[in-house]
Amino acid sequence: MATLSLDKLTKVYRPRGREPVLAVDHVSLEVGDGEIVGLLGSSGCGKTSTLRMIAGFEEATEGKIRSNGREIQDLPPSQRDVAMAFEGYALYPPLRLRDNIGFALLRERRPRSEIDQRVAEVAGLLEIEDILDRYPSSISAGQQQRTSLARALIRRAPLSLLDEPMSQLEPQLRAILRARIKDYLIQNRMTTIFVTHDQTEAIALADRIAVMEKGVLEQYAPPVDLKERPANLFVASFIGEPPMNIVDAIALEEGGRRWLQILDGAGNPAFRVALAGQASALPAHGGLEPGVKYALGIRPHRLRIGATSAGTEGLTARVFSRQWLGDQTHLGLELAGCSFVAVADGLVPVQVGEQIAVALPLAALHLFDRASGTALRHGLDAETRAA
Repeated sequence: MATLSLDKLTKVYRPRGREPVLAVDHVSLEVGDGEIVGLLGSSGCGKTSTLRMIAGFEEATEGKIRSNGREIQDLPPSQRDVAMAFEGYALYPPLRLRDNIGFALLRERRPRSEIDQRVAEVAGLLEIEDILDRYPSSISAGQQQRTSLARALIRRAPLSLLDEPMSQLEPQLRAILRARIKDYLIQNRMTTIFVTHDQTEAIALADRIAVMEKGVLEQYAPPVDLKERPANLFVASFIGEPPMNIVDAIALEEGGRRWLQILDGAGNPAFRVALAGQASALPAHGGLEPGVKYALGIRPHRLRIGATSAGTEGLTARVFSRQWLGDQTHLGLELAGCSFVAVADGLVPVQVGEQIAVALPLAALHLFDRASGTALRHGLDAETRAA
């Protein structure tokens, strides 16, 4: 059993002869017992530095790391009781794979029968049981990565740290192993933190995801909240494939009603969205001050094609691109000078250049402060709570 707490964890690298680099900026988060947490972000965002500070391979510049309430930031790695799978594999060249995998159990002087049984179990899980008698230099990068992962999983340590655990695997095998690994972690109640730049992997494995950018923790939430209630414009644009459509909008008030005047790429008026209910029905802290510019977002799969919706009746768009992906159709749409991407299930029988009806349902719209990027509202119907 293990819980983990990061309290304002900070890492500053000070390369000789160069300016200091702030890699991790006061990151705070809590990980519950048995929880699987993904650190997600682009290259250089600070996720691996965070993981290595937890493991003890990087010294924290500031902040606290607590495991089961015990401060561990000043302890050496051997005293932190964590298992880690390195992105660089770090296998022992003179040892066969079975001894690489079972090394921690050998060091603990476990019975050979127990070691063999557990090595066979985890090797079968990761589909490397047929190469256990080979040496690291004779296998592929993907097989080395699975061996490194097996060596971490076999320990069933209170805290497991996995750095890009499946980055070298082909997509089909990766999809199969995600489900197996998640079941293994849940069955053995292994508190786990893993680093990835792959959104699909993070969403498939994690109970909660910490989205990082430039060393800052942008949002820490379950996958569904990252999609439906992004904390800011960065998360809204980073999470999702294709990413959220974002346009500029100015709030207007006319005749007791509130509207959003959507602007095209040149800043000119494009079309309007009529908001549900009277102006008084929209909480003041939800934004929408007349004359103020906001950012308005809608996920591609929530944009309705061939339909109309309250607030956006009569809108038509020109199809400028069409991609059939086997189970979905991705459409590029030009709507009054604004570009949108729409995603629909199945095959949509439209052609490039065709005009189609589109709708932006109020409940699917997200409103952001244009200056700070902070989310103000998720859904613009009268019943929606402020973000």
